[in-house]
Amino acid sequence: MAQKPSIPKGTRDFSPVEMVKRNYIFDTIKEVFQLYGFMPIETPSMENLSTLMGKYGEEGDKLLFKVLNSGDFISKVRDEQLQERNSVKLTTKISEKGLRYDLTVPFARYVVQHRNDISFPFKRYQIQPVWRADRPQKGRYREFYQCDVDVIGSNSLLNEVELIQIVDEVYRRLQLNVVVKLNNRKILAGIAEIIGEAEKIIDITVAIDKLDKIGLENVNKELAEKGVSAKAIETLQPIILLSGTNAEKAAKLKELLADSEVGMKGIEELETVFNYLDQLDVKTEVELDLTLARGLNYYTGAIFEVKSKDMEFGSITGGGRYDDLTGIFGLKDVSGVGISFGADRIYDVLEQMNKFPEETAATTKVLFINFGEKEELFCLPVLSKLRANGINAEIYPASQKMKKQMTYANNKNIPYVIMVGETEMEEGVVSLKNMETGDQEKLTPEQLIEKLA
Repeated sequence: MAQKPSIPKGTRDFSPVEMVKRNYIFDTIKEVFQLYGFMPIETPSMENLSTLMGKYGEEGDKLLFKVLNSGDFISKVRDEQLQERNSVKLTTKISEKGLRYDLTVPFARYVVQHRNDISFPFKRYQIQPVWRADRPQKGRYREFYQCDVDVIGSNSLLNEVELIQIVDEVYRRLQLNVVVKLNNRKILAGIAEIIGEAEKIIDITVAIDKLDKIGLENVNKELAEKGVSAKAIETLQPIILLSGTNAEKAAKLKELLADSEVGMKGIEELETVFNYLDQLDVKTEVELDLTLARGLNYYTGAIFEVKSKDMEFGSITGGGRYDDLTGIFGLKDVSGVGISFGADRIYDVLEQMNKFPEETAATTKVLFINFGEKEELFCLPVLSKLRANGINAEIYPASQKMKKQMTYANNKNIPYVIMVGETEMEEGVVSLKNMETGDQEKLTPEQLIEKLA
């Protein structure tokens, strides 16, 4: 009996209809990236584990998909190492490569490797899949696409402002109502400093970043488990739960962080970004959110997260500034900032809110019904003219029953069909039928192009 085919959990097949919708998202994002002067690159699906490991924190390292070495990968492992049953140690012996976890670390590797071939500041975008050995659930997949845009080789806060403008433009075009959550890792470092737990900045940010998912009580519990003192946790509460306008939050933070140089620097950077935004026609709400921490260790300045305002859903865009990500590959003190659009999550939001344009459901605009060889010879030049004018068109490949051909058109949501018989060939016209209304009219090839273009 034949084995029933399947795919790994957390991965998906995409039908033609779904791909048309996905390409609508990719094309929209790509157009906006190009509008702001960003250029495309691609990097391999696999990277050396030495490139990936240690860049995402302990939790991120656990989610890396490792690739077994080619050939007899177990031959170099000693028996005692096998008997230890230590999967972490064993993996280093049998695996040298892994699927990329994100696009940012490979981008940093790319910049260092090609530094003599690129001009700084380097503005790149990248739209490719990434893989995470996560537990699949709604909105969380093991294979998914990221749409990244980064500027590297510039400290200017104008870059942060441009990224917010890009977010504003992308979601305006996609007709999604979103809010940009903005924070700064320097502020979080300042908070850790004033509560007397500066060395636990990573533990604090990882815990705070889970506030939306697990609630304040569980965040406090996790902080305690990581060794943060009860007094420090108590001092942290009013800071995490700070409310008011962006200006009011910033003013309160200046009081709280007055003794922290790094914290005050973070506030200054945020205020600069907000001052620029005040001069621009950015329609999207931008909110200072102190609970935004983003767990990735490489962020050092501004951090962003974008959420839908119309439905409960996770982050659909996120990113931040990293001051020395390339340093781990030998290129010191090169600052960058970038954001990543989660195409799969954006798809889910657009689908649930019924926000995809109707025309994305059909790629073919007109189908030529096939009545036989003579009709084919008449239709083919007309078909070529339509395509030459940018009109998506196809001809049914065989002369079969009309019902079968019309069903084909309906199943593909093709809005028009063309029928050509003896009369049409004699008159040098085609009969165009609107599949929605049933209306039918005779048109010359020139009239047809004018109507459908």
